[in-house]
Amino acid sequence: MTRPLVIAHRGASGHLPELTAGALRLVRHDRGLAPTTDAAALLGPDARVDRLTWAELGALHARERYPRLRPASAAHDDEERLLVLPDVVRIAEQLDLLLVVEIKDAAALASVGLDPAPLVTRDLDGARCRIVLESFEKTPLDALAHLGHPAYYLIDDGGRAPDAHRPYAEELADPAALSRFAGVSISTRLVSPERVAALHAAGLAVWTWTLRPENAFLPPDRRSAGGDAEFGDWRGHWAAIAAAGVDGVFADHPDLAVALLDASAAD
Repeated sequence: MTRPLVIAHRGASGHLPELTAGALRLVRHDRGLAPTTDAAALLGPDARVDRLTWAELGALHARERYPRLRPASAAHDDEERLLVLPDVVRIAEQLDLLLVVEIKDAAALASVGLDPAPLVTRDLDGARCRIVLESFEKTPLDALAHLGHPAYYLIDDGGRAPDAHRPYAEELADPAALSRFAGVSISTRLVSPERVAALHAAGLAVWTWTLRPENAFLPPDRRSAGGDAEFGDWRGHWAAIAAAGVDGVFADHPDLAVALLDASAAD
């Protein structure tokens, strides 16, 4: 069995604060990994960074997203500044890594005059690394199609995209309508052998997100008796996801995913 591509989620974010140079460079110690960057972390409205100048944004420093669950990573809070997309492109070029760029909240950003498509086009101009684009919305992927990079449509296990008329569930049931994309990237809760096979039959590659070993992120039947921060039966959970036939997995601890999936592929 060929193992899925292991994609380091915003770098090795289970070990160091996400979207830092350290988290991205840590990926280079493992073969077959791809760091990702998230345009929302650079431009998104969640933290109202759309009100900051680039100079102000460049002065911010990174902190662990889950400090209660990952105190070892949180010990590195404020050590590194936040990266912007050109920073990540340079690191991917230096380390010869595939770069997966996720564009989040495109409609919300466009509503405040920050349409991400021209910004991403600008920042990827002349990039000398392999690039894949992702988004929960079709509009930015269609707007960036002229760049020629493979595009994956992200599908959640509930709700619908801001630019869609149908819920994600209906879109997932009609994969032929997504044939203009290279693939889909679905929540792990949506993964089953039957669903993956149907998407493959429509010519779509299938990625899934996000593999995390802590009890807090595992299904109830895979949790151990410890607290939220303790690792549960992540091996069994991840192996079942891989066995469903997915082509790629996002992981916060890519080193664990590579070791497990390499061993499974060798069996």
